[in-house]
This record gives sequence, C-alpha cells and structure tokens, in this order.
Amino acid sequence: MTAIGLDSLQTRTTLSAGGKTVDYFSIKKVAEKLGDVSRLPFSMKVLLENLLRFEDGGFTVSVHDVQALIDWQKDPKSTREIQYRPARVLLQDFTGVPCVVDLAAMRDAMNKLGGDAQKINPLVPVHLVIDHSVMVDEFGHPKAAEQNVEIEYQRNAERYDFLKWGSKSLANFKAVPPGTGICHQVNLEHIAQAVWTSTTDDGATIAYPDTCVGTDSHTTMINGLGVLGWGVGGIEAEAAMLGQPVSMLIPEVVGFKLTGALAEGVTATDLVLTATQMLRAKGVVGRFVEYYGPGLASLSLADRATLANMAPEYGATCGFFGIDEKTLDYLRLTGRDEDQIALVEAYAKEQGLWAYADMEDPIFTDTLSLDMGTVVPSLAGPKRPQDKVILTQVDDVFNGDLSNVYKHDSAKRVAVEGKTHDIGDGDVVIAAITSCTNTSNPSVLVAAGLVARKANAYGLKPKPWVKTSLAPGSQVVTDYLDRAGLTADLDAVGFNLVGYGCTTCIGNSGPLAEPISNAINANDIVAASVISGNRNFEGRVSPDVRANFLASPPLVVAYALKGTVTEDFTTTPIGQATDGSDVFLRDIWPTNQEVHDVMTANIDRSMFTARYAKVYEGDAHWQKIQVEGSDTYQWRAGSTYVANPPYFDGMSMTPAPVTDIIEAKPLAILGDSITTDHISPAGSIKADSPAGKFLMEHQVSKADFNSYGARRGHHEVMMRGTFANIRIKNEMVPGIEGGMSSYAGEVMPIYDAAMRHKADGTSLVVIAGKEYGTGSSRDWAAKGTNLLGVRVVIVESFERIHRSNLVGMGVLPLQFMEGQDRNSLGLKGDDSFTITSVSSLQPRQTVTVHVTRNDGSTFTFDTLCRIDTANEIEYFMNGGILHYVLRKLAA
Repeated sequence: MTAIGLDSLQTRTTLSAGGKTVDYFSIKKVAEKLGDVSRLPFSMKVLLENLLRFEDGGFTVSVHDVQALIDWQKDPKSTREIQYRPARVLLQDFTGVPCVVDLAAMRDAMNKLGGDAQKINPLVPVHLVIDHSVMVDEFGHPKAAEQNVEIEYQRNAERYDFLKWGSKSLANFKAVPPGTGICHQVNLEHIAQAVWTSTTDDGATIAYPDTCVGTDSHTTMINGLGVLGWGVGGIEAEAAMLGQPVSMLIPEVVGFKLTGALAEGVTATDLVLTATQMLRAKGVVGRFVEYYGPGLASLSLADRATLANMAPEYGATCGFFGIDEKTLDYLRLTGRDEDQIALVEAYAKEQGLWAYADMEDPIFTDTLSLDMGTVVPSLAGPKRPQDKVILTQVDDVFNGDLSNVYKHDSAKRVAVEGKTHDIGDGDVVIAAITSCTNTSNPSVLVAAGLVARKANAYGLKPKPWVKTSLAPGSQVVTDYLDRAGLTADLDAVGFNLVGYGCTTCIGNSGPLAEPISNAINANDIVAASVISGNRNFEGRVSPDVRANFLASPPLVVAYALKGTVTEDFTTTPIGQATDGSDVFLRDIWPTNQEVHDVMTANIDRSMFTARYAKVYEGDAHWQKIQVEGSDTYQWRAGSTYVANPPYFDGMSMTPAPVTDIIEAKPLAILGDSITTDHISPAGSIKADSPAGKFLMEHQVSKADFNSYGARRGHHEVMMRGTFANIRIKNEMVPGIEGGMSSYAGEVMPIYDAAMRHKADGTSLVVIAGKEYGTGSSRDWAAKGTNLLGVRVVIVESFERIHRSNLVGMGVLPLQFMEGQDRNSLGLKGDDSFTITSVSSLQPRQTVTVHVTRNDGSTFTFDTLCRIDTANEIEYFMNGGILHYVLRKLAA
C-alpha cells in the first residue's frame, strides 16, 4: 500500500488510458490555483508532482513548498529545503551488500530495543542487480565468460548466500542474479516504467512519474528515459527504503540546448565526452541539467541514456530528458506492455511532461548550447573523465604534457620475460569494452563489431601485450551481435565475451599477465589503457596502469590493434594487412549508414521479452544456492565477507548529546579532487596492507583476497582499506604515495595511525582542498571515515553525495570560508583542532575552529557548517541517519 498526503489543494483526479482508469495529482489543477507552470523544466515538474502527492499539512511537505517550487520560475535559484520521496530504489551488489547488511543489523538492533524486527523492511520497491563482482580473470578465448562466472561464484559464495537470504526475507526486495547485466541497463531495459503505479491506502490505483535513487552514481542513466533518478550513498538509500524522504534544496537547473546532428563517423561517446568537458567548465555540481532543443530529434534513446549516464562525471545531480515519441518507441522495443505505453503517453501529455518539437523553451537557472555537428572523435584522459582529448592530439598529450608528469621516454623499450615482444612507455596494455555508459548503446557496440569485421578481413590482430575484453551491459547485446554475425569478428580480434558486468571500469580488470606486469613495475613503464568506461581516476583501472583514456567501443578495438598512444592515430598505420600493406583507421571505420543498417536488421522486441521473461531466476549456479528466509540473519562466525557492523552497539532509544571535538589530530591533509576512489576501499587488496594482513590472519590466502568491493559487507576489511588508495598523497608525509600517515613522527599506514590515536582517546580530523568526494557514491567513503575515528572533515568544497553521506554517518562536514584553505592558514599535521557547541549546531551556520600549535600558540578560523538542512541536523544529532530511522520505527 502507498500512503499519500492530505491533498489540501484538491488536485487529485482521474485519467483513463491503456484500458484502465487511474488517479493522479494534477499539475494543471495546481497551476490554476497557485500560478502558471508551463515553463517549469520537466525535471522540476516531476518534483512538483511529488510535493503535491505527499503534501501533509507541513509535517514534511507544505503548500508553501509547492508555492516555492512554482515561484522558482521568477528567480530560478532557491535556498528552500524540500522533502522528496522517490518511487523506488536501485542497488548494485558492491553498494547493495552493505545496505542489506545494515538492514539485517537493524533487525537485530530492533529486537534489542524491544521492537518488531519485521518493521525493518523496504517500504518502496527495491531492485538489487548483481553486476559488480565479475572480474576479467580469463579473456581472449571462447570459454572466458563461462570460466569468469565459475570464478565469480567461488569467490562470492558467502555474499550471494546473503543476498539470496535478503531476497527471501525482505518484503519489496528483488535480486537480479549475476550474469544478467549492469544495473543501469537492466533498469533501462526492464525495471523502469516511465510512469509508475501502485495501490493507495484507500484501494485506488495511482499513477505518478517513475523516479528512483540508486547506490551507484550512474543511476542517472535512467534520466534518458524521462525517469528522474540519481545516485545516493547507501546510507541515504536505506533511509529511502525505510520511508524517509530525501532532504534536498530546490535545485538550480542548467539547460543544455542541443542543435544539429553528429557528423559522419562521430559517435555518441564523442558527444558525451564533449558535453562532459563543457559542463565541468560551466560548473554544475549539485545542479540538475536538462537537455532540450531541436537536436534531440536526432538522438536515439540510447544516445540520451549515454548523455544522462555521465552526469556524475560532469558533476550534476542528473541530466534529464523529457518524454516523447523516442521514449515510447524504446519502451515498445524493449518489451513493455502496450497498455503501459499508452499510460505513459497519456500521463505525460496531461501533466505537461511531453517534449513537443515546437514547445517554448523552459526557464532555466543558466544555459549553454552545443551544435552537435561540431563534435569530433575524442578520448578523455589520462586521469579525469572531463579532460577531453581530440583523437588527433592523444599522442601529443602523452608525449608532451605527460612526459613532464610521468617522466616517461617514448623511445624506451624493455624485454618481456619469456616473450618474443618488448614493451614501452605508452603501450596500451588494457583495451576494454566496459561499463554502462557505452554498453547500453547499440550504435557504438555495432560500430565496434564492424571495426572488428573490417580489421579481421585485413588479418589484423591485437598487439600481444594488450589485454582485451568485452563485457556488455545486457545479454541482449550478445543476441544482436550474434544475429549480425559480429560476435565472430570480435572474437577474431581478441574481444571475446568475458561476462556481463561493470568489469574494467570499476577496477575489476583482473591481473595483467605476470611477465608484462613485472616488466612494467621493474622498469617504471608508464603503461596505458583505453576503455569505453566512464571513470579513469588514478589507480582505478589497474595498479599497473598510470595513463587511462576513455573512448568509444570502436576506438577501443582500434587501439588494441595499434597497441600504443604514442603515435598519431589518424596519420600512422593501425597495422599491416596479411599482404604487408599498411592499414589505417579510415580503412576499418564503418559509415553511419552501415551501423544503422546492421541495427535495423538485427535488433527487435523479441530479444528483450525473451531475455527478461525469467530475469529473477538466474542460472544454474544461482538456483543451487539453498537459503531459507528468516526474521533475522544468522551471522557466520569467522566470515570475512559479511559481518554484523558495530554501528548500533550500545544504542538506546534516546540519543546522547553530541560531544564537542577537543584537541583532534589530523589523520590526513590532502589536496584537490580527492575522489571517493581515494577514500573508499576499491580494487585489489595488497598482501602487505592492513586489510591484507587481516585476511591472512583469518586464514585467507592471497589468491582468495578478491577485491575490496566484494568485501564491502565486512567492516573490519573495509575500515582497513579506507584512505589506502595507492595514489593518494597525504601532505603529512611528503614524498610518499599511498595510504600513509604519521603518528608521533613515525610513518605508518593510515589505519594503523588511526588505531594508535583511538587507543589514546584522540578524535581525528581530515583536511583537504577542492572537490572533496567526487566520483562514485561510495557509502564506505563515509562509513570508513567514521570507523577510523574521524569526527570532522574540513575542505574547500564537497561533492554532493559524499557530503550527505558524511552527515549520514555522524561526521561533521565543514567548509573553509572563501579565500582560505589549508595552505593560507598554514595547517600542519601536528596541530590540534577544537570545535565547541557541537550539540547545538544549526544548518549552514558559521563554526569557529580553534587550533593549537605544537609550540603552544593558538589561533582560530571560521568555517561553514555543511549540514545543510534541518533533517540532516536530526540525523547528525542521532549519530547518523540509520540510528534516527531505527529509533523512529522502534518508537
């Protein structure tokens, strides 16, 4: 049953479509009473409907909130807080496992508080898609995918038992088994409905915009389908599952006007990398982006989803598209029911959510525009997705600017033990078609297949040092590549299927061949990767690779054949044909018409309906997992994958007052653009790291370490990997790269230093520069920070999700005042920091920080409290959002 609000404005009415009559909350009716809304951006109309449906006299949503959103058109900026309730929650397994762990722990805690454990259940639909666990261990041969799945199940048996328990024990919770596809692609092709329906408390069927939050930042991909969604931390997602609204400020909306059409040979990936660079330069952090303009007519739904997917890379909360005929066509292609499609059309047109070709431009906070005809083939790199590099200039970037950064020598070649080839700086050692951004888009995948076909006809092969892989976002991709005969061509040039999941983009690239890895590390080779992913931060793709470039799938294939980023890709040969003649990129690049013809002939509705008919049943491996549902989970003693976290230890019904922060010591002083990859445990686990030592102490061999992501359900592993990124630079220990800190003048791993301070009873502070917490929505970036004993984080600016997650874990986020930073204030590793009156904090107030130097001298500086809303204050004072929810439910 779905609870709805009071409807003080009397906007609830009925609509008939698709053979049924539904209730809905009319935007037209509220406009008659409170003012015209015709030029509100579509994304803001979705928020408006949400407020109308949950208006409850001001307890969470008032008529004044509705009016404020309508009045936004007069001045499209706002500091007003609203309470927003998404229709559903989407999880992936890396971030989803700790969500289910926390729900299981909350059930235990509920029992201890004398409550009913069955109250701990998702109150909205939750879908968890297991897509982050498959790794590229096997590649380049026909059995690669089958063997990778076998290894995946062996590695993750405990996690999968636990997730299957969740699917059997929790209401409103469905798990999509491994090997199905990437969560965003499953969402786009199957779960999302564009208009959602449910039964209300009074027995009616109510229709409303399909909206979601997800525990992966690329949840934003679904905005391409007109579904408002964005990534949140696992902590926020759990609260949304448990019926808590998402507190947010009425957003600014930046309109991105698209005109023209992509030129011959230019891909959607090129468009996305161009838009990402433009939007980062514009500055859209914390804002909505909404695409509009005549250029939309030339973009397929998959192209739109690709643009929407990259919102985290350009820093926006979302990149939204209205609903139009392309939306309906895609719903029909992917097997949605015709009655549902009729409802989507009727509802969107009735509610002003339909994107008419001749509609008046909406009002935006700011705008920018792009003639898509000016986009040229591009990559992004070598370490940030917003750093676009035109294809013709990749070699100039590597040989020029990067030679100063990495001190490489493009002429240097070294032998590879046991091989007949050598290796050198700029060699591409990983070429991966990977991640949701591009593996959702048939146009670029078909283009990759056609490049492979043409290359195969010339007899071209990937260079022997390149690790190649193809990891589609959906099983449907395999169907249309098979039908088009392109699978055989991709196999012929090394791009055999390795599995269905995120793989290389999230660091699941698997190990390089040992001789190649040894040659790289022994000779300080600056190796490169070219991947079709959306993330290329330092240390993410592979610990052996330092220069990482994002590119379209067809370019990934071409770079595997070329094998280097040190030569001009457009004027030097890709390789030599079997007759010895030079083959150039232009010789193997497909035309737009060739791509279109293959797509038209080989993709149809039956593929989607067949693949998704039994999507929750899983393969034989999943079906063999024998688990029974229960009120509480029986935690396995000695497990190194899943453990009951300590968040609720000693918790009482009444929260204790939050204590002041007295004489806190720095754990880390960091620079700009510290990502959640730097903070949160990710990638492989090194044997000599605190996490590696913990695992070996618990009889786990190095071969069975798996990744940090796979062990997110175990707090002891994860807290040891927090701030342990191999590329992080702590200014407290200058000249040292990696997760190290200083305690009493002794250099040691950050975890060890934190435990020394904890034994002393000393609170900790983390200090950093701009854009702190960019990247994926990793809840462990906040959870690990909390468990290490960090009470406060002081930075120049926060990325949206991480700031929210810190509050959700009871960590105080403070922001330096304009014109001040760690350098101007001369903050040092041996300073002590005191903050008083913490128990009486208010949203966005000025907070004075008292600093005591080693020599006894003192000074103060002011900061801005980045607990932004009254709800967040409640969460913070309760010790975190989960404690707040648990106390409410127990009461």
